[in-house]
Amino acid sequence: MALKDTINNDIKQAMLAKDKLKLEALRAVKSAILLAETEKGGAEEMSADKEIEILQRLVKQRNESAELYAKQSRTDLAEPEIAQAAVITQYLPKQLSEDEITAIVKEIIAEVGASGPSDMGKVMGQASARMKGKADGKLISGIVKASLAAL
Repeated sequence: MALKDTINNDIKQAMLAKDKLKLEALRAVKSAILLAETEKGGAEEMSADKEIEILQRLVKQRNESAELYAKQSRTDLAEPEIAQAAVITQYLPKQLSEDEITAIVKEIIAEVGASGPSDMGKVMGQASARMKGKADGKLISGIVKASLAAL
């Protein structure tokens, strides 16, 4: 079943359960998918990679908002953002752990023959492509930087 269909079904379930928080998060996902489908040059049937990219962007937005609210001591606004991010995260593929990312990065470093921080671009290109949708880019970047610095 396509993500769009899954979201629509889950929206119905959230409505029946009167779960406002989940409903709000799912409607945001549905809206983002519809916007992506209708934008100029958008394909009628969206690829799984594009769907994952949309979900990751929504989770990142929610986390950044929650962080900003928390800095301003507005837990009343931060908590719903965190909860919505958790709901959206359920539709993402399982994320890799730091240990798994580190192992993949070490493989890539060996494959491309990286010798130090100057090879960051080569390694990041491969790592981003290989772990797309499975790990946060900022986390990958940090691990690559640390691994290359240790060489």
